[in-house]
Amino acid sequence: MARDYAAEYAEYHSKPEQKKRRAGRNQARRLMIRKGLARKGDGKDIHHRDSNTLNNSANNLTVMSRNKNRGMKT
Repeated sequence: MARDYAAEYAEYHSKPEQKKRRAGRNQARRLMIRKGLARKGDGKDIHHRDSNTLNNSANNLTVMSRNKNRGMKT
């Protein structure tokens, strides 16, 4: 069964709350790149220790492998 990406965006990704969460994740990534802890295409994720994507304080962010970060239970 093929995915309907337009419907997914309309039903989930375009919601204001989800846009803010995505912006928080993007901001955290840019911050870690600026600090030199991550690089474009490095295969790493920026982990939020408290699982709050809007909390981008330095002590809440770590760089870890994509595999480890996405395999964690929240």
